Amino acid sequence: MKLIPDSSTVKRALSAHAAIGLIAGALLYIVSLSGTVAVFFEEWQRIEQPRAPEMPAINPQALQRGIIAVLAKEAGQPPTTHLYAHLPVAALPRTTITTDHQALHIDARGDISGKEEIAWSDFVVQLHYLLNIPGMVGITIVGILGVMMLTLALSGVIAHPRIFRDAFRLRARDQNGLGLADWHNRLSVWTLPFTVGIALTGAVIGLGSVMAFGLAKTNYGGKQEAVFAPIFGPEGKPDKTAAPPPDVPAALAYMAAHHPGLRLTYVTVHDPLTRGQHIQILGTPPRRLIFGEYYNFDGQGRFLGTAGLSDGALGQQAAASNYDLHFGNFGGLPVKIAYAILGLALTAICATGTYIWLGKRRRRGLEEPRLRSVWDAVVWGSPLMLTATFLLRKLAGNDAPLATTYWLGSVALILAGIVLSRPGRLAMLLTRTLGASLLIAAGLAIWRP
Repeated sequence: MKLIPDSSTVKRALSAHAAIGLIAGALLYIVSLSGTVAVFFEEWQRIEQPRAPEMPAINPQALQRGIIAVLAKEAGQPPTTHLYAHLPVAALPRTTITTDHQALHIDARGDISGKEEIAWSDFVVQLHYLLNIPGMVGITIVGILGVMMLTLALSGVIAHPRIFRDAFRLRARDQNGLGLADWHNRLSVWTLPFTVGIALTGAVIGLGSVMAFGLAKTNYGGKQEAVFAPIFGPEGKPDKTAAPPPDVPAALAYMAAHHPGLRLTYVTVHDPLTRGQHIQILGTPPRRLIFGEYYNFDGQGRFLGTAGLSDGALGQQAAASNYDLHFGNFGGLPVKIAYAILGLALTAICATGTYIWLGKRRRRGLEEPRLRSVWDAVVWGSPLMLTATFLLRKLAGNDAPLATTYWLGSVALILAGIVLSRPGRLAMLLTRTLGASLLIAAGLAIWRP
C-alpha cells in the first residue's frame, strides 16, 4: 500500500495551499484599500451628489417641517420603526432624513428637495465593512481578517528582532528582493501603532457584532438591541397607538439651553407617530474620542436622561470610542488625510508581503508565474475596479449595479491573470488602464453638470 504521495500530488497540494493563502491576502488587501477610500465617506457624498442643498445649520422649526413632510410621504408603507435626521456639520453640511423606506434631502426651509443618491459611497463602506456579503457572514470574515492583520503585525515584529534598529535602513533593489523586503519592513515599523489600532478596533467591531448575534440567539430571543442596551441604552417600551408627530424643536431647545458646546449630528425618532415614540439626539463633546452621547427625550421633547457613553462605565466609553478611532472621525480633515496616508502604507504592506512570499517560493524552485500574475490582478485590479464603479455610478446613475460590477470585474481580471501568466505583462496593462481611469474619474468628480 502506497502511503507517500507522489511528487505531482504534493505539488498540487502545495499549489492549493498557496492559492488559499493568496485568497486570504487578497481579502486583506481589499479591506485595507477600501478602508482607505472610505475615510473620506462624507467628502465622497458631496462629490457624488454635488447639487444637494447645503447649509451651515438648520432651524429647529424647519427640521420639524421636514420630518413631518417625510413622514407624510410614508403613507401606504409599513410603519417605519426609526427616523434619522442627519444635521449639518462642517464635513457634510446637509440635512438628510432617512426612514426604513427612503432617504430624502431637505433644504434650509424644511422642504423636501429630492432623494439622497450616494450609492457609490455606501458601496465602498459596505465593501470595507462586509465585503458586500449581507448578513453575519461578511462581518464575520472581516472580523477574522482584523485578527489576522493584528497577528501578522505583532508576529512580524517578533520574527525580525532588528526591525526597529534598522527602521531607516533601505538597501538597493536587487534580484533577491531585499529592496522590496526593506520597504515592507520599514513601512511596517513606521505604521505599527496605526496598524495595531486599526486591526484591533476592526476586529472588535466585526467579531463584537458576531458575539452579539450569538448572545441574542441564545439569551435574548434573537433581539440584538437587547444585547447592546447596557452600552448604548434600551430602545424603550413600544406603544403602537397613533400619536401626533414628535416635538423635535423642544428637544433641540433643551440641548441649546443646557449643552450649547456640543456638536449635534443626528436626531433619531424611535417608532414615530405612535404613543411610544421617543427622541434621541446625538451630541459629540469636544476633545473626546467617543462618537457621541445619546440624549433621550420623550415624544413631547421632555428630557429623560443620557445613555452614559460620555461618563458611564469604562467599557461603555471604550465601546463608544472604537468607531471614531477605527475610521478617523475625529480631528477633522487633517486626521482624515493622515489616516489616508497611513492606510495607503498599510495597503502597500499587504501587497508587498505577498510579493515577498512569492519571491521566496520562486527562490526555492517553486516557479509559479500564474500565482504572480493573479496577485498582480488583485493589486492593480482592485483600485481599477473601484475606479470603474465610480465611473459607472457617475455615468449610469445611482441604481447602477456597483457591487456586482466590482466583483465580476475582479474575477474577470483574476482569470486574465491565469491566462496572461507572463510576469509583469498584466501588471503593465492594468497600471496604464488605472492611470487613465483615474484621470477620467477626477474629471467627472470636478465636473458639475
